[in-house]
Amino acid sequence: MSDDEDMMYDDDEYFDDDEDQDQNDSESEGVEIENQYYNSKGLIDESIPDAIKSYEKVVDLENGEKGEWGFKALKKITKLYFRIGDFDNMLESFKKFLPYTKSSASSNYIEKGINSVLDMVSSSNTIELDMIQKVFDLTLKSLLDTKNERVWFRTNLKLAKLLFEKAEYGRLAKILRDLHKSCELEDGTDDQKKGSQLVDIYALEIQMYTETKNNKKLKDLYKKALEIKSAIPHPRIMGIIRECGGKMHMAEKEWEKAHTDFFEAFKNYDEAGNSRRIQCLKYLVLACMLMLSTINPFDSTEAKPYKNDPDILAMTNLVMAYEKNDIYAFEKILKDNRKTIMDDPFIRMYIEDLLRNIRTQVLLKLLKPYTRIRISFISKELNIPSSDVESLLVSLILDNKIRGSIDQVNQQLELDTAKSSAYWKYSSIHKWANQIGQLNGETNYDNNNNNNNNNNNNNNNNNNNNNNNNNNNNNNNNNNNNIIIKLK
Repeated sequence: MSDDEDMMYDDDEYFDDDEDQDQNDSESEGVEIENQYYNSKGLIDESIPDAIKSYEKVVDLENGEKGEWGFKALKKITKLYFRIGDFDNMLESFKKFLPYTKSSASSNYIEKGINSVLDMVSSSNTIELDMIQKVFDLTLKSLLDTKNERVWFRTNLKLAKLLFEKAEYGRLAKILRDLHKSCELEDGTDDQKKGSQLVDIYALEIQMYTETKNNKKLKDLYKKALEIKSAIPHPRIMGIIRECGGKMHMAEKEWEKAHTDFFEAFKNYDEAGNSRRIQCLKYLVLACMLMLSTINPFDSTEAKPYKNDPDILAMTNLVMAYEKNDIYAFEKILKDNRKTIMDDPFIRMYIEDLLRNIRTQVLLKLLKPYTRIRISFISKELNIPSSDVESLLVSLILDNKIRGSIDQVNQQLELDTAKSSAYWKYSSIHKWANQIGQLNGETNYDNNNNNNNNNNNNNNNNNNNNNNNNNNNNNNNNNNNNIIIKLK
């Protein structure tokens, strides 16, 4: 080996030593940062302020490189400040944390880290909504800067759900507009390629309009949501849409449509394993009774397994009492199961309709053998005041469900069972004719005035004729008297 070769070999060996040294230094620094991180973790139970200072050293050891350990340390610092209720410092540490999301780890890891902080602040009852909004706004701005549209959309949707839960509908409407814009084409129409995102937006917007009882906009969105065919939405989302659709139909007293929607909602929730299925099954039973269906809702294969569920058992018994028209059992079930039935504001809203239905069925059955019946007797049978009985009877008479009249003096109902169906047919036609006559009231009024004037003239003429006749009769009587006198 020549001297040159020896020199070259020595140089190579020298450079290799430098690389090894750099690698060793780097590994040594990495080990030091890692050790510092885990040492900090061990201080949390002893002293949170000391743990925070220790985590800050982890960030300092990275010398501004924004690595994985700094990402983890700042996330911990943010959470620790939140734990001790120092929300201002929490916000400052979160600001320092966000730049690490641009380069320190994979997108999934970043999303999990961000979500852990957002879930922490949004699930708390101790932090004000304005502070929560600031945390979300900082996150959304950072995500826009990094052009991470997928995480930006999901974060905005998370904020929208939070605002819905807090009933902040004004702020929610603004977020929903931003979300809509992100799913629009240049001409302002919906981008059908983003069907899944659109369904998520519609589901939340439908919930908002359901709560605010804006049925006009709710109808439009409900139709749009069901018309989206470019995506297969999650069963839970479809459950939400269908449930809100059922509530919309209930408000309009379209019981059959509501029944269909609640059944679809129940099936979707059941498929998703969502606990909301139990509540939706209650609504299904409610709609079934209101539509006067003779089919037991628990006969379906989907609902049968829940028939004896503790939360559903009260509704099962309610259906049985309803089918038997047992009003006493029905009211007793409502009273004894206030928590599972009456405490739900939506069900409570329709209990009066339900009671009216069963009272109507019982009343119609009660009246069959009678031609005359006292209101006090009906009141006792239905277990309601006499005034409510009268109100119910009046509505049934007006709806032509019973034929008769109320004698308020003797406080009894007189049924016209003897009159033929033809009588009631022509009676209805007569009422209809009278109503048409009222529409032409002004014309008829003028004609009647003219006819009355003519009749008055005719009456005057008749009176004159009668006077003349009377005069003639008087003359004749005088003549007769004269004749009689002469004969005498």
